[in-house]
Amino acid sequence: MSAAGDLPAWAALSTAFLVLVGAAVTLIGSLGLLRLGTFYARVHAPTLGTTLGMACILAGSALFFSALQARPVVHEILIAVFVTLTTPVTLMLLVRAALYRDRTEGSREVPAAESVSDLPPPG
Repeated sequence: MSAAGDLPAWAALSTAFLVLVGAAVTLIGSLGLLRLGTFYARVHAPTLGTTLGMACILAGSALFFSALQARPVVHEILIAVFVTLTTPVTLMLLVRAALYRDRTEGSREVPAAESVSDLPPPG
């Protein structure tokens, strides 16, 4: 029922490697939710893991279907663009909402607000 039997060995091994690496990186990023202590530290691990894991899995998918169909398959590029654009935007919106909420409530775990005068001079 599957045409995967027609896949060359080099493509099958490369696809398997990329998918396994992508899954492992995504899992490690997800474990950051359990390991890291504060919300502000926790949001970085899944974001980075998702981006790199997604890139490896989509590269494996593109390789698999390109080798199977004997032509370049570029649907994965469109998926990668959308995920790469939406993940950091979602991270920034979540962190800004959490900062606003924590500063409004007077939480002690909030990073201090930086003003322009607090930054070091350029150069």
